[in-house]
Amino acid sequence: MNDSPYERGLGKRPANYSALTPTMFLKRSAWIFPHKTAVIDDDGTLSYAALYARCRRMASALQGLGIRHGDTVSTLLFNSHEMLESHYSIPMAGAVLNALNIRLDAATLRFILEHGESKALLYDTEFEALVREVVQGMARPPVLVAVAREAPATPGVATHDYETLLADGDAGFDWRKPEDEWEAISLCYTSGTTSDPKGVVYHHRGAYLSALGNAMAFNMTPDTVYLWTLPMFHCNGWCYTWAITAVGGTHVCLRKVRSDEVLRHLREHHITHMCGAPVVLNQLLNDFAQQGVALANPVQFALGGAAPPNAVIAKAQTVGFRITHLYGLTESYGPSTVCVWQDDWASLDGNALAAKMARQGVGLYAMDDVQVLDRETDAVVPADGRTLGELVHRGNTLMKGYLKNPEATEQAFCGDWFRTGDLAVMHSDGYVEIKDRAKDIIISGGENISSKEVEDVLYAHPAVLEAAVVARPDSHWGEVPCAFVALKNGEKAPTEQEIIDFCRAGIASFKIPKQVVFGPLPKTSTGKILKTVLRERIA
Repeated sequence: MNDSPYERGLGKRPANYSALTPTMFLKRSAWIFPHKTAVIDDDGTLSYAALYARCRRMASALQGLGIRHGDTVSTLLFNSHEMLESHYSIPMAGAVLNALNIRLDAATLRFILEHGESKALLYDTEFEALVREVVQGMARPPVLVAVAREAPATPGVATHDYETLLADGDAGFDWRKPEDEWEAISLCYTSGTTSDPKGVVYHHRGAYLSALGNAMAFNMTPDTVYLWTLPMFHCNGWCYTWAITAVGGTHVCLRKVRSDEVLRHLREHHITHMCGAPVVLNQLLNDFAQQGVALANPVQFALGGAAPPNAVIAKAQTVGFRITHLYGLTESYGPSTVCVWQDDWASLDGNALAAKMARQGVGLYAMDDVQVLDRETDAVVPADGRTLGELVHRGNTLMKGYLKNPEATEQAFCGDWFRTGDLAVMHSDGYVEIKDRAKDIIISGGENISSKEVEDVLYAHPAVLEAAVVARPDSHWGEVPCAFVALKNGEKAPTEQEIIDFCRAGIASFKIPKQVVFGPLPKTSTGKILKTVLRERIA
C-alpha cells in the first residue's frame, strides 16, 4: 500500500478525475461556438449547436432501437455529416463505432458484420444493392437504417430512415461518458489483402489523445477549415473526425474525391488543411499541373501511408501544398510519427529538403518511444542512418488489440513493443526513416535492396505517375528488382530501356530494375499499391 503523503486523503473524485473521451470535444465546442459553422456538406451546413443536438438525438434513438452498452454499430457511408455525426452519436449511446470501408465487396463486409457482431448498420442508399447482398444469408442481420441522399434504384431493405429516426430522438438526451477510458470506442478492420481482415479495437483514451496530438502536430486552430479528402472510415479519419471538432474548426465534407471538386472546394471555402495518402496527393498534383493550377494561399497537406518520393514533395511545394509527413498504421489510430520541421532546413535546396521531409520523423505527442531494433537481437540499432532494423512503438495511442484474436495480439506486442513490420534506420538527429516493409525488401546476390529507394528514382522521371518495385525470381541472383510503372496522361511514353537507363544515373547498378512493366497498378480499397498481386504476376 502506498503510504506517501501525496496519496493519503488525496484520492480520485468526480470533481478531479473523469475518463478521457473525444465525445467531450463536441460538447465543449457547442458551448463555446454554438453559432459557428461546424460542418459544410452538399445538402447544407450545421452549426456546432445543431450538430451537437443531432448527435444527442441519434444517440437517444439508437438506444430506442435496443442498442446497449458495448454493442457494435456499423456505418457504410461516404464522407458526410451523417458519417461525422456517427463518430459522436454511437459512442454517446454507449456503443462501439464500426466504420466500414465503402470499397469492400459483399463477402468481406458480411465477414466484418458477423465477426464484429454488429447490431445496427447505417448505410447510404447508394449502396442499396450491395447491402441487400450483404445481409442475405446472415443468421442475425443488423437493424438497417438508411441514409437517403438519393432515391435507391430498388425498394430499400432498411426498416428505418436516418432522418425520421433522428427526429424521434431526444435533443436533450443525457448521455454519459464511459466509466473507464479503456472501454472500446471503435472497431476498425485492416485491409486484409492476404487473409481475413483483423478487427482493431480502439479505446476512448487513445482516441482522445490521438485527436489532440494530431491537431497540435498539424497546427490546427478555430480558423481551420478542413477538407475531407481522407476517408472517415479509415482509422476514423486518422482521428481528425474528433480533432477538428476539438479545436472548433470547420469540417467540409466531400463524398467522392475528384480533382475538379477538390479544387472547387479549395477556392470556394478557403480550405486550410487536408489529409490523404500519397496516391491522392500524386493524382491531385498531376491534374493540377496539367491545368497550370497554383493555389493562391498555401494549404497544409498531411500525407500518410508510404513515404512520399522526393520528386512528389518538391512538386507539391510548387502547387501550393505544404507537406506534413505522417506515418502510422490502423493499429496506431492512424498517425504515430510526424516529421517535425526544423528551422535549419529552410536553407536547404529542393532535393535536400525533400529528403529530410520524406522521413517518418519522431513520435507524436502521446507516443512514449519510437525505436529501431535489430531483428535478431532486439537491440537498439546505431543512429547512423544505415543500420536496418524493425520500427517499433510504445505509447498511449496503440490499439487494445485484435478482436477475438489473442494470438495475433500477442505477436503484435511481442517483447513489450508494438511491432510495425516496417524496416527502418535511425538517423543521428533521432528521426526514423522507413526503408521498406520487411516482406518487400529485395535480397539480390546477398545484397539488400530497398524497393522504396528504387521507387524514389522512378518517381523522378517526368513521365511516371506511379511506381512500385518488387522482387522477381532470378536463377543467378536469387531475386532482382522488377518495376511496375503507371504513366502520366499527355506525356511521351518512354520505353522499358529508357526507364532502365534513367535509373542507371541515380542508383547503384545492382539496384537497377531488370524489367519494367507498364500499366495501371492494383490497389487496396484504401489506395495502397498491392505488391502481393504484382509479385504473383511475375512469380
